[in-house]
Amino acid sequence: MGNWHVRSRLIALIVVPTAVAVGLGGLNVVTSLSDANTYQTLREVAELSEQLGAVTHELSFERDETALFIAQGRPKDREGQLGTTHSQVNNLIEDAKQRALALSETHAEAVRPVLRRLEEIPTLRETAVNGKIQPLPMIQKYSQIIARLLQFHDQVGQVAVDDQVADSASAMAAISRAKEQASKQRGILASALDKRGFDSGELDALTDAKSREESEETLFGVLADLDQLELYRNTVVGRDVDQTDLFRLRAMAQSAEGKELSIGVRPDRDVATWFEVSTGKIDALRTVEKELSSSVILRARALEEAANRSALISGVLILILLIVVIAIISLIARSLIRPLRRLRREALDIAGQRLPETVQQLRESGDGTVGPVVPIGVDTHDEIGEVARAFDEVHREAVRLAGEESRLRSNVNAMFVNLSRRSQTLVERQITLIDGLEQGEQDEQRLGNLFKLDHLATRMRRNSENLLVLAGQDPPRRWSQPVKLVDVARASLSEVESYERVVLQVPDGVSVAGQAVNDVIHLLAELVENALSFSPRETRVTVSGSRIDGGGVMLSITDSGIGMTQEELVQANERLMEAPSVDVSVSRRMGLFVVARLAHRHGIRVQLRPHASGGLTAMVLIPENMLGSQAPNFAGMPSFSGNQPPSFSENQPPSFSGDQPSSFGDQPPAFAGAAAGGPGGPGGEPYSGPHPAPPATDWPQQTFQMGPGHPSFPSNPEAGGNWGSAGSPWQPDPSAWPPEPRSGFQSGDVWSPPRGPAWNGERGLPKRPVPAPPPGGWSQDTNPPQRPGFDFQDTGSEPGASPMPAAPPASAGDDYLPIFAAVESAWFGRDANGASWGSSKSDAGWSAAEAVVEPVRDGATAAGLPKRVPKANLVPGSADASASPQGVMPLPSVSPDRVRNRLSSFQQGFRAARDDISEGRALPPSGQKQSEREEGGV
Repeated sequence: MGNWHVRSRLIALIVVPTAVAVGLGGLNVVTSLSDANTYQTLREVAELSEQLGAVTHELSFERDETALFIAQGRPKDREGQLGTTHSQVNNLIEDAKQRALALSETHAEAVRPVLRRLEEIPTLRETAVNGKIQPLPMIQKYSQIIARLLQFHDQVGQVAVDDQVADSASAMAAISRAKEQASKQRGILASALDKRGFDSGELDALTDAKSREESEETLFGVLADLDQLELYRNTVVGRDVDQTDLFRLRAMAQSAEGKELSIGVRPDRDVATWFEVSTGKIDALRTVEKELSSSVILRARALEEAANRSALISGVLILILLIVVIAIISLIARSLIRPLRRLRREALDIAGQRLPETVQQLRESGDGTVGPVVPIGVDTHDEIGEVARAFDEVHREAVRLAGEESRLRSNVNAMFVNLSRRSQTLVERQITLIDGLEQGEQDEQRLGNLFKLDHLATRMRRNSENLLVLAGQDPPRRWSQPVKLVDVARASLSEVESYERVVLQVPDGVSVAGQAVNDVIHLLAELVENALSFSPRETRVTVSGSRIDGGGVMLSITDSGIGMTQEELVQANERLMEAPSVDVSVSRRMGLFVVARLAHRHGIRVQLRPHASGGLTAMVLIPENMLGSQAPNFAGMPSFSGNQPPSFSENQPPSFSGDQPSSFGDQPPAFAGAAAGGPGGPGGEPYSGPHPAPPATDWPQQTFQMGPGHPSFPSNPEAGGNWGSAGSPWQPDPSAWPPEPRSGFQSGDVWSPPRGPAWNGERGLPKRPVPAPPPGGWSQDTNPPQRPGFDFQDTGSEPGASPMPAAPPASAGDDYLPIFAAVESAWFGRDANGASWGSSKSDAGWSAAEAVVEPVRDGATAAGLPKRVPKANLVPGSADASASPQGVMPLPSVSPDRVRNRLSSFQQGFRAARDDISEGRALPPSGQKQSEREEGGV
C-alpha cells in the first residue's frame, strides 16, 4: 500500500464506507421483521420511565422545600406544609412501584436499583426534619436518589431499536437531567438567600449545577429533532426563565464582591420570588419532558417487538463494522500522513538550517567544493516520493549554484585584487613621476597644477584600495607604531577633494594602534568625502572627536547637506551594523560598503544621524582596544639604522620599528618668499590658474596644517643625504638632520615648506634656482604656489609629551595640503608651549623677507634659464656668523653628469633589490632593510 497513488487511496477511502453502509442497510431490512416482540418491552420501559419522571419532579420539589425549611431553622409552622408535599410524593412512588413490579424479568436488574432507592426516602425525610443536617448535605442526599431514578431514562434508549425512539429517549433523558440541575439550583440559592450568603461549598455546588444544566441542554439540542427543538424553544421561554438566570447571576456577582445576597426584590420577598420564578422554569422543562416521554411511548407501541430485536442486531453489527472502517481509514491515513510529515519536516530543515549552513560554509571557504547532499528519507515510489526526489534535486542544484557563486566570488575577488595591485602600481609610478616633475619645475602655475595632479593621484590610490576592501583583503600598508588620532584625521583629509572646507577638532592626546591606522584613515576619508559631496560648496564639514566614559573615542563628521530620509537612514544604519556582502548595490554606494567592511573588520561602530540644522552626522566609535599607547614624540629628526639610505616610498606611510622611522622621502624644494596659500589650498591669493582657490578669509582660523607625510609628497627635510662614491654604502650625513634650529623652517611644523633654498651647497648636488616672475604675471606681492594645506589647531597634548611649538596662524605662510599628512608620524606635532622645533634667533630675519622677494640673478644660461648668485637671496639675519662652522673646507664642485650617474645607479640597485624581495630571494648580507612599498601595493 505504500506505493499506491494518492488517487487510489482516495477511491478506497470513499468506497469502503459506502459498501459498509449498503451492507448494514440490507441486514437491517432482513432482521427488522423479527423485532416486534422487542418493542413491547420498549413500551413497558417507556411507561415506567414516564412514571419515574413524575416521581423525580415532585421529589426535587420536596428536596428544595426541605432545604429552605432547614435554612429557616426548621420552624414548626412549616412542618404541616412540608408534610403535604410528602404525601403527594408518596402517592407517585406507590404507582411507580406497581409499574416496576409489572415489568418482565428481563428488566429486573434495571428495576431493582430503582426500588431500593425509593425505599431510602422515608429515612432521609426523618433526618432532614428532626436531625441537624445542613441544607447542602441534605440536597446532595436527595440528589443521589434522584440521579439513580433518572438513570432509568437511559434504559429506554438502550432497549429501543428504532433511531427515532432512541433519539427521543435520549433527548428525554437529557432534558430530565437538565430539569434536575435547575431544581437543584432552586434549593441551593433559596437557602442562601434566606441566610443572605453562601455557606461553604454552596457557591461551588450552584456553579456546578448550572454547568451541568447547560451541558445537558446542549446534548438535548444535538439529540432532538426539529419538532422537539421547536417544542423546547416555545415552552422554555418567558419571564420566569429570564428572571431565573438574572437572579442567579446577580447573586453570584454579589458573592464574588463579598456583599450580602439580594436578588433586587424586597428583602422579605427575595426567597419567595426566587422560588416562584425558578419553579416556573422547572415546570416548563417538565412540560417538554412529558411530551418527549409520550412520544417515545407512542412510537414504541407502533413498532412492536420485532423492531426492537432488529434494532439490537443492527446496533451490534454497526458497532463491529464501524471498528473495521475506522481501522481501514486509519491505515490509509497513516500511509499518507507519515511520508508527508517526514517530507515536510526535512524540507523545512533543509530550507531553514542545512542549506543556509552549507551556503555559509561555501562562502567562508571560498574554494566552492560541494559535498554530497543527503536525500530526504522518503523512499516510496508514489507521488509523495517523487516530490521528495524533486526536492532533493532542487537542494542539489541550490548547493551547486552556491558553490559556483563561491568560486565566482573568489574569482571576482582575485580580479579585484589584481586590478587594485595593478592600479596601485601605476598610481605609485605616477606619483613618483609627479614628484620628480615637482622638484624640477620652476614655473609657479605648472607647479600648482602638479600639486593638484598629485592630490588627484592620491585619491585614485584610495579608489584602488576600495577594490581590496571589496575583495576582503587587508590593507597593503601597515604601521608598526601607534599614530596620533589627529594625524590620522589629517591623513584622511589628504585623500578627499575640497579638503579646505573641513574643520578639524580632534583631541591630540589619543593615538590609534598601528595595525588599524590605514583602515581608520580610509574609513574617515570615505565619510568625509560623502559629507563634502552632498553638501553645498559654501558650507563647511566639521570633524570633531572626544573621549567617552565607556572607553574609546567618538568621532563626528557633520555636514549641512541634503541629508537622508528616515527610511534611507534606517537602511543605511542596518548596512553599517552588519558585515555586508558584495551585491548590486555596491556599485551605487561604494563608500557605504567600504565603511561597513572596515568598521566590521576592527569592531568600529558607525551610525548616521540627522543633524538639527540639516544634513547628517556620522558617528564613529573607535573602541578602546584600537587605541594604542601615545604615539612617540621625537625630539630630533629621524635617524636611519645601518648604512642604507632612506626609502623613497611615496605610497606608504612611515613604519616605525622601535624608536627609528623606517622610511622617509625627500622634501621637495620650496620657493623663497612663499606665502601661506597655493593652488587649491585654503589660504593665499588666487593665482591665474584654471581653478583658483578660495581666499583664506572664507574659513575660520582653525584650519588644517597637513604635513608632507602624504605618500605623494616625500617627507624628508630640506637637506637630503650625503652620497658617497659609486658603489659605497649610503651614509647619513649628520648635518642633514640638524638638532639645532635652522633658518630654513619657520614655526615648529618641520613639514612646512621651507623658506630657504631647497638644496644647500653642502650636498654637492645641483642647486635649484628660484624662478623669475613671468612678464606681466606675478607682482611683488603675489605669493608663488607651494604645497597647499591647512593649519590644524591641536586640541591638546598628551601629558608628559615633549613640548612642541604652537601652530602659527594661517597667514604665517606655512600652509600645505592635507594630502601631505598621510604618512606624517606622531612626532610631527606641535608643542603647546609655542616653542619652535627649529627656531633660532635668526628667525627674526624672516620679517625682512620681503626685501629679497625679487631674486638676484646673474644673467641667463644658454637655455634661457636664470642664473642664481650664491647667497645673494638669503634673508637678512638668517645666518649668524658666529654660528657658522669653523674650518669647514668647501666641497668641490660636482659634475651634473656625475650626479646623474650616481642617481641612476641608485635607482637601478633599488629596483633590483625590490625584485629580489618580490621573488622571494634572500636579502643581500649588507643588512639593507626591505622597502616599505613593494610594487603593486602588496
